[in-house]
Amino acid sequence: MTTVTFFSEEERVTGFSVSGHSGYAPEGADIVCAAVTSAVRLAECTINEVLGLEASVKARQKDAFISIRLPRALGDSSDSVCQALLTGMMVYLTQLHEEYPEHLLVLEHDDSEV
Repeated sequence: MTTVTFFSEEERVTGFSVSGHSGYAPEGADIVCAAVTSAVRLAECTINEVLGLEASVKARQKDAFISIRLPRALGDSSDSVCQALLTGMMVYLTQLHEEYPEHLLVLEHDDSEV
């Protein structure tokens, strides 16, 4: 199962992590994995390449893990774009979870509660 965890602080999405294999189909034919991977790559490219924000990206291919965290200090415009992007990603992956509940789990973690 693939697990996606969105991190937030005081109602502001600060990043996400993705881990595990969905197990929907063999590698190369897994549409759940492809959908999640595509969403992750779009978010990372938008944040780092288009907006130039240099978000922290940690990835380990051996255990199918990636984590992306937004920089702490963002201007209002960049933060607004990132919030819309990450909230849209959360909605999309939650809808995907509803279609494939045995293969994808979407969680939220509030870092301000720690």
